[in-house]
Amino acid sequence: MASHGGVVGTFTVDPRSRAAKRRRRGEGATGWAFVSPSVLLILGLSVVPVLWSLLLSFQTNDLVSPSEWVGLANYKALLKDPSFGSAVSHTLVYTVLYVPLSVIAGLAIAIALDRKIALIGLYRTLVFVPFVVSAAAQGVLFSFVLDPEFGVANSLLHKVGLPAQGFFSDPGQALYLLVAISLWSGTGFCVIVYLAGLQGVSSDLVEAARIDGAGRWGVLRHVTLPALTPVSIFLLLFQTINALQVFDLVFVTTKGGPLGSTTVIVYFIWEKAFKTFTAGYSAAAAYTLAVALLVVGVALQVYRRRVAAR
Repeated sequence: MASHGGVVGTFTVDPRSRAAKRRRRGEGATGWAFVSPSVLLILGLSVVPVLWSLLLSFQTNDLVSPSEWVGLANYKALLKDPSFGSAVSHTLVYTVLYVPLSVIAGLAIAIALDRKIALIGLYRTLVFVPFVVSAAAQGVLFSFVLDPEFGVANSLLHKVGLPAQGFFSDPGQALYLLVAISLWSGTGFCVIVYLAGLQGVSSDLVEAARIDGAGRWGVLRHVTLPALTPVSIFLLLFQTINALQVFDLVFVTTKGGPLGSTTVIVYFIWEKAFKTFTAGYSAAAAYTLAVALLVVGVALQVYRRRVAAR
């Protein structure tokens, strides 16, 4: 067997290759050392709780006593629970009103602000500012404004000769007021995203449409809206997920009342877990919501791909 210059038999052992492998292993170990705290944090605060709550949804658990495995009993009970049915109904009403209105209003405002006029930066900032205000702060603010006895809103109604309103104390008004408050804050996000999308609309296509005789509506319908389709699908998905998970605004303003008229799914989950201490039942409701969110997300992604394939 001949050996010369690092050659043993028919196999070549390159010292530089071995050094490169050692360096890559060292770099990999260093990289894992840096990211391991984040990985452990994600596992501890996300993956483990998700798996634990999934197991919990098949048990009866009051967070104190030992758990008892009940299989699908919690899910079957949800189907027969009128309180859960009401929470689903309220959430759907909120979602059906909030999502399209926020997207349509966001598009209209974005088109109005997509021009070069004096103080345009100020106008865009004012539109976006409500979005960065936390839902808790919004709830506190509007609770004062819409207080039936001492609020500014009823004071103004009295001055113009209109009767006082119950607002959050009126079961017929409370849910719609939550939608209005959410529109006040959430539309700004749609405006900013649409403004960014409008920058990507081809000016050549717009100019060609105008040369062909298309007016403002024609350009909007045949050029702008098709170009903004991916943005619109993203906003529909984002706003729908937010709407189905609404909680903090409800918690601060109405706490599910009056008479349960604003009890939405996430508030129902919180109430069952931390007021009646039926954690297993609450986990089952949470996973029902998770499945609904998954279905919505998959449906919109399929629609986006079909639109892109045309």
